[in-house]
Amino acid sequence: MSLGQQALGGSPVSRWFARRVWQLEHAFERARASGRPEDDTRIRIFVVLGLFGLLFVILAVGATRAAVFSGLRSGGYATPVGAARADLVDRNGMLLAADLLHYGLYIDPREIWDTAEARRALTATLPELDAQRLERALRGERRIFVLGGLTPEAKARVHALGLPGVSFEPEERRVYPLGKTAAHIIGFADTGGEGLSGAEAALNEDIRRAAAANTPVPLSIDLRVQAALEDELTKAAMEFRPVGAVGLVTNVQTGEILGMASWPAYDPNDPGGATDSERLNRAAAAVFEMGSTFKAFTVAIGLDAGVATPSSTFDAREPMKLGYRTIHDYHAARKILTLVEVFQHSSNIGTAKLALGVGPQKMEQYFSALGLTKPAQVELFESARPLTPKKWDIDAVASTSFGHGLNVSPLALARAMGALLNGGVMPPLTIRKLEKGARPQAARVMSERTSAQMLQIMRANVTGGSGGKADVPGLSVGGKTGTGEKYDPAIRAYNHNRQVSSFAAVFPTDGAVTEDRYFVLILMDEPKPSANTFGYSTGGWVAAPAAGKTIARIAPFLGVKRKADILTLAAPAPPAPGEAQ
Repeated sequence: MSLGQQALGGSPVSRWFARRVWQLEHAFERARASGRPEDDTRIRIFVVLGLFGLLFVILAVGATRAAVFSGLRSGGYATPVGAARADLVDRNGMLLAADLLHYGLYIDPREIWDTAEARRALTATLPELDAQRLERALRGERRIFVLGGLTPEAKARVHALGLPGVSFEPEERRVYPLGKTAAHIIGFADTGGEGLSGAEAALNEDIRRAAAANTPVPLSIDLRVQAALEDELTKAAMEFRPVGAVGLVTNVQTGEILGMASWPAYDPNDPGGATDSERLNRAAAAVFEMGSTFKAFTVAIGLDAGVATPSSTFDAREPMKLGYRTIHDYHAARKILTLVEVFQHSSNIGTAKLALGVGPQKMEQYFSALGLTKPAQVELFESARPLTPKKWDIDAVASTSFGHGLNVSPLALARAMGALLNGGVMPPLTIRKLEKGARPQAARVMSERTSAQMLQIMRANVTGGSGGKADVPGLSVGGKTGTGEKYDPAIRAYNHNRQVSSFAAVFPTDGAVTEDRYFVLILMDEPKPSANTFGYSTGGWVAAPAAGKTIARIAPFLGVKRKADILTLAAPAPPAPGEAQ
C-alpha cells in the first residue's frame, strides 16, 4: 500500500498532505525515468523552498497569536481581574482612592555585563532602592523582583540607562491622593488588590465588581464635612493633648456617616510606616465608658417607659447610697430637680434614681434594642464588641445609667443616639451613599413623642445647661456633655486624672421629628486642661466648643440654614467653672 493510500482514512488535512507527497514521489520517479536529472533537481529545490515557506507561516502565525493573546494569558499591561479595584469617591464624586499604573523593577544577573556599573547606576537613579536587595539580585542566578511602585517617570529614568538584564513589568498600585484625609473610613488595600481595612475591606467585592464595570464606588462621606470635622478635631487635640480623639457626623434619618475622624491619623499610601495608635480607628475599633452622654438614653427610656415626665422630680440633695457604694454628683446642686434639670445639671443621683425606677429588666431590654450591647451595625469590619455588665442587677443599672460599667464604640453611641433624635427608629449606620430621599427600613425602639421630648431636652441643655459652649446662633443646637473617669487596673479603681471627655450634639432640634437632622460627636481620650479651661478637662470644656465650631462650618454644606428669629435671641452664657460638665 502506498503512502497516499495509507492516509485515505485520515483527516482532510492529512489526506491533502499525503496526496501532495505522493505526487512529489511520482514526479521524482518520472524525472529519473525520462533521464532528465535537471528536472529532479528543480523539484527538490521547490520542495525545500516550500518547506521553508510553510515553516515561516507557522512561525508568523504563532508570533501573532502570542502578541495578541499574551495579555489574556499573563496579564500583559492589564491588572488581573481579581486585583483590579474601582475608584472610591465621596458622595459628590470627589476622588478618594484609585488604581494607577506603576512598574516593578526586575534584574536578571545572567544578562548583566558589568555588575559594578549596574550597581552604581541603579543606586544613583533610584535612591530608595534597598542596597542589600540589589546586591542579592546582582549576585543571584535568576531573574527576580527588586523594587515595585515605580512611576512612569522613574521607569523612564532607569530605562534611559540602557542596562542589559534590567526589565520592567506593569503593576497597578492603589493610591490615596488626599493622604491622611478620611484615612480611617477609606482604609487601604495591599499590593495584590485585597482590601485590608476601612471601606477598602468592607466593600472589597463591590469595589472589584465596579472595576469590571468601569464605574466608581461612592461612599457616604462628604469631603467638605470631613475636612471641617478633621480640622476642628485636630485643633482641639493640639490644645488638650489627648492620647486619642474621635469625630463623627451622621444623618440620623438615613444612618449615613457623613464624616468620621480618628486622631492621630496615618497616610494610607504608607500604612507600614504608621504606628498601631495611628492605624487604630478609634471611632469603630475602640470602646469607651462614655460617661454622662449615656444620661440621654436613661432619660429617654424613663420617658418612653412611662416612668417619668419632663416635670417629674428627683431628690438630689444628698449622695445616694446603694449597697456598698455611694453615688455623688460631680458638682452637687443639692436640691430637688425636675427631669429636665437632672439632664441640665448632669446629676448622677437623679439619673440613677430614674433608672432604678425603670428596673433592671427594662433597662437591659432598652439598651439591647438601642444596639448598645452588641457591635455597631455598620459595614466596617473594625466595629468593636462592647463590654457589658455580666449581670443586670441594680448596681449595674445605676452605673450604666450615667455611663459607667458599659464600654461601647463611638459608632455604637452614634447609632443609638440617632434613635433618640429621628422619631424613635434604628436604621443601620452605613458608609455607602444612599439614594436621595432614601429611608432605610428600621425597627422602632421608641415613640415619636419620646423623640420629640428628647430634642427639646437636649436643646434646653445647650441653652441653659452644661452644653452652652456648643451653641451656634440660628442653628438650634442640642446636646449632652460626657465625662467618664477611666478605670485604672493599677489602682483597681477609677482614676480621677484619666477621663474620656465628649460632647454628643444634634442640630437642628426644631422641626418635625422626621425631618433631616444631624448628629455630631467629639470625643477626647485623656485630655489635659489648658489655660483657657481653668484647669478643667471635662466634656463641656474640651469637646463642646469643637462640636459647636464643627456644626457652624458644616451646616451650609448640609443645607441647614440659620433662622433669623433664633439669631435675634441672646446666646446663653458659657458654663462657669463650678457648673456640671
